[in-house]
Amino acid sequence: MNPPAARPFQLSVTSWLVLIIASIGFLFDTYELLMTPLVAAPAIAELLRIPLNNPIVTDWVGRLLWISALCGGVFGLLGGWLVDKLGRKSVMALSIFLYSLSPFLAAYSTSLPMFVFFRSTTFIGVCVEFVAAITWLAEIFEDPKQKERWLGITQAFASLGGVLVTSMSILVSAKVKSLPHIGLPAGLGSPDPSTWRYLLMTGFLPAIPIALLLPFAPESKVWRERRAAGTLKRPSFAQLFAPELRRVTLVTAVLSACAYGIAFGALQVTVARVTPGLPELKQQAAELAPLRRQAEALNRQLNALPANDPARKDLLAQIKENFVKQKPVNDVVKEMSDKVQFRQETGGLLGRILLAVFLILGLSRVTLLKIFQMPALVILPLTYFALFKQGGEVFLWSYFMCGLLTVAQFSYFGEYLPKAFPLHLRGTGGSFATNVGGRMFGTSMAFVTTNLVAPMLASNGPLLPAHVAQAAGIVATTIAVIGFLVGFFLPEPPKGGIKD
Repeated sequence: MNPPAARPFQLSVTSWLVLIIASIGFLFDTYELLMTPLVAAPAIAELLRIPLNNPIVTDWVGRLLWISALCGGVFGLLGGWLVDKLGRKSVMALSIFLYSLSPFLAAYSTSLPMFVFFRSTTFIGVCVEFVAAITWLAEIFEDPKQKERWLGITQAFASLGGVLVTSMSILVSAKVKSLPHIGLPAGLGSPDPSTWRYLLMTGFLPAIPIALLLPFAPESKVWRERRAAGTLKRPSFAQLFAPELRRVTLVTAVLSACAYGIAFGALQVTVARVTPGLPELKQQAAELAPLRRQAEALNRQLNALPANDPARKDLLAQIKENFVKQKPVNDVVKEMSDKVQFRQETGGLLGRILLAVFLILGLSRVTLLKIFQMPALVILPLTYFALFKQGGEVFLWSYFMCGLLTVAQFSYFGEYLPKAFPLHLRGTGGSFATNVGGRMFGTSMAFVTTNLVAPMLASNGPLLPAHVAQAAGIVATTIAVIGFLVGFFLPEPPKGGIKD
């Protein structure tokens, strides 16, 4: 008589401990990354001592995103190699402490280079942690069904990071006047530190539970035993392109780049650059247009003056007055942007949950990918070419679906990649796909959308939200087609993963 099957949630204390640590790591991955759009602009403006609406601030926000993504890709790839060389648990712990300490130190930034450096090290920590965590989780569970189930469930916590950082931002803004200064530099024209500094300090939160729990968590048993026996092969980047692995290495890197490309080239630019052009904000757009033209002219004059020119004081006063006039209207636009952002985050959360359900049902990996890729071929162009012009709930729900179909693919690769590479290359191979393909090339699509395609559509005229929406539709649809076609070359991994 066969023994009864283990219940889905009947796990050892050690397994629960690993799941809790990994879930915290995934949650704060997103928390740390989505902190950037909340703190970048006010931090750069304060450190450069220029108005928030100055074009130099916008330029530096773009540079920050590019620099941090490049650093994350390069050092994240090295981190993946270290995961195979030094162990899953130890490298994951180091990466979490890196992305916890970095924002805390960034809160004390007194110069722009210091701020950019610590935001880049934050990104590096996140890039390494993701690969280390999925590799660790994949090797903790010997039962393939348990492995699939919990890889899907734990990654769903990543979508809660955006909700948490947004809630924390609201809380910090409400309490900032009563918070202790703890050595933080004062803000411009204020004796109190700025809100962005306190929000950055909350990035230290994941270090506390991780430090308490990690001593009781085990290293990957199979990795530890292979290393102790001297049978663990040395990881090598060159091995990723050996004949037996070349196909999966290149295909997963391209597909990861496509998923990140849609997220950054369309979804991420929608909140700030597309939302102001929705039909329900037509009145606000008309009111803001002359004020923004005036602000642009004033900022051009300011940027042309030397730093010690006395005329700057009068220009700064005019820019401040202009900002005060814009604020009530911008508050309405911000409220709508928050609503749009919330739809994407909830869509992404549902996408991760659906993926976990499909994994439990045992669908093949290629079929599972197509479940999310095929609807995207219709939903993405429909959202940006048609429903954006209609606005309202129809657009919001369509954007919700865009988030669902795109973010689910992040969890998909988190479950697929550990199976696609042998034990001694799981960190290296997963890191190449996620960090080189996704973080380095995929995230660059934001620049392509806003700096290349949208200006071409504007034809030397003013760049409007409608142009950015069209550009996002073109970029996202093109990438979706590429991802759908390349997906046919994705090999189905053997049950239990590739053997050494």
